[in-house]
Amino acid sequence: MLMRTDPFRELDRITQQMFGTTGTWSRPSAMPMDAWRAGDTFYVQFDLPGISADAIDLDVEQNVLTVKAELRPTQRGDGAEVQVSERPLGVFSRQLFLGDTLDTEHISAAYEAGVLTLTIPVAETAKPRKIQISGGSDRKELQA
Repeated sequence: MLMRTDPFRELDRITQQMFGTTGTWSRPSAMPMDAWRAGDTFYVQFDLPGISADAIDLDVEQNVLTVKAELRPTQRGDGAEVQVSERPLGVFSRQLFLGDTLDTEHISAAYEAGVLTLTIPVAETAKPRKIQISGGSDRKELQA
């Protein structure tokens, strides 16, 4: 029901960590994600520590879910000398292809403690349903 979009995303993430590059709007950094299904609902969580809720952009277009966020450097003031800078900065993005069996009209999002949680219900048409089978008595009436 959920499909990853870029097989090289993990390689990009490792490269960015090793060389300390920041994401840009044209080449955003990856953001860690977990996804699972519980009953008739899919859940997707993205780690976005230090990013304010108003810096997160969430869009769905033709079953493609796009999450973008930006973390800008902290203003340190004049004369500040950075001793260590390990926190990732820049633009982060992730795209997921949502299957036709998910209800993209009713996605909800919550953001708490640096974790964006999306709740995506399974579409009614994709849920299992019972089909009534007519019995032998109906068949006899048709033959008479």
